[in-house]
Order: sequence, then structure tokens, then C-alpha cells
Amino acid sequence: MNTTTRLLRTITASCAFAFMSAAIAQEPTAPAPAAPATAAPEAPVVQAPAATGPIFIMLDTTKGAIVLELDPVKAPISVENFRRYVKEGFYNQTVFHRVVPNFVVQGGGFDEKFVQKKTNEPIKNEWTNGLKNMRGTISMARTPSPDSATSQFFLNLKDNPALDGANGPGYAVFGKIVVGMDVLDAMGAVRPGPAEATDQTGTKRIFPDVPSEKLMMRSAAEIDAAAAAKMMADAKAATPAIPAAPLVPATPVAPATGANPAVVKPAEPVAPAAK
Repeated sequence: MNTTTRLLRTITASCAFAFMSAAIAQEPTAPAPAAPATAAPEAPVVQAPAATGPIFIMLDTTKGAIVLELDPVKAPISVENFRRYVKEGFYNQTVFHRVVPNFVVQGGGFDEKFVQKKTNEPIKNEWTNGLKNMRGTISMARTPSPDSATSQFFLNLKDNPALDGANGPGYAVFGKIVVGMDVLDAMGAVRPGPAEATDQTGTKRIFPDVPSEKLMMRSAAEIDAAAAAKMMADAKAATPAIPAAPLVPATPVAPATGANPAVVKPAEPVAPAAK
């Protein structure tokens, strides 16, 4: 059994464990701790936005700022749903409650006391929109029911083609990180483990993959394209330049006919001293 198969089976098992009552059937988790115990939620009611250009959202986290570029053309329902939660202030002072190293970082469902928040209605799964679960993309988390995503989302720490739906409905990608990949990697490096959290029924349960360090989303806000462009430029300017390759010594020029000067060989490069 390969690693991807084990991860997907773990996702399904953790979903089933965490959601034992009908009241929490709306908890979205793609690779998440949630699964409805009753019938699947009804199909989506969130309408697609009128926007045709990219939408930019800034997440202020305890590890730094992340800027997301959302795609309202390919994922109109998911983008409008996410924007709605942002505008309502839903994500402010929430936690990233799930970290699976070399897989995903998940958030958008629990407050800072690890109490699950009440959500809006579920939306339609846009997993066939052509966007793939590549490193740095953002996708809607959900229960095993395809059309059950609400507020929770996950950020891909690596390319995750197994989440694209090769064996059934996949997980809908609706944007990507354009600033803050280092922030995502820092969150993904936090050691996870089991910890207690309170679900939507008020029941305390043990959830797997909870980060050992509290990872907060202090706020989420929509920003305009100009502000996003400035943040991207600033981030690029702050990125250390890749050192230039060492210069190769020029080939000695052969002496002219009739002359016999000594040819000086270039010095051998000195190996760095061991420390």
C-alpha cells in the first residue's frame, strides 16, 4: 500500500470518527476530521460572483502574511463562498487546526479555543473546474459527501494529484498563494499530534493532527490588485538573490609567433574549509 493510499484512507477514517452526529454534518474537511452521520447536505445555494478578474485575500497569521489569488472564473461558487466568510469576519481569530507534514495545512473551522464555529450553508463541489491540487493552492475541505464544503479550506504543502478526483469526486481548488509560501512551509513544519477540540454539538473530542504550536489566523481581508502587486514586489525584493556561479578562469592565450613568454597557469580554486 503506497503512502498516498494510506493518507487518503486516514482522511476518510478521521472524518468518520470526528463527526458522529447530524448536527456536525456540515463540517467540511477534505483531508479533514469530519464526516456526516446522516444524509448528505443538500446541494449548494451560494451564487457565483460577478467578478471576472482575480480576487486577492490577505491572511494575517502568527507565522506571517499570506496573499491568496482566487480564480472567480474557474471556481465562481467557491470564491464567492470564501469571500462571504471573509466579509463576515468569520475567519478572524480562528486557528489552523490540522497539519499533516508534506501534505496539507487546514483551517477555517475552529476558534482560538478550538471550538468549532457554526457555518453557512454548504456549496457545490467545483472539482471539475480544471484547477489542480498543486503545491501552494487553496482548496475547499469537506466531508465524504461531495457537496458538503462550508468554511474550512486547506493549503497544499506539495503537489497532491490524489485529491484531484481520479477515483471519484475530488477537492475543489479555487486559488493559489502568491505571497507567503515560506509562511505555509513554516506552518507545515510544526509537529502535529492528537488534541482535544469541541465540535458543533458542544461535545469534546480528540482530533488527530492538531499542531503542537497554536497557529492563528488573526484576520482575513480582501485587498485590491494594486496592494497585492506591491506585496508581491516587496516579497520578491526581500528574497535573497541566488549567488552567482564562480567565474571560470580564462584560458591562457598562446604566445605570438616568434615569442616565447612563460604561460602562467590559473590558480586552482581553494576548497572551503570544513567546520
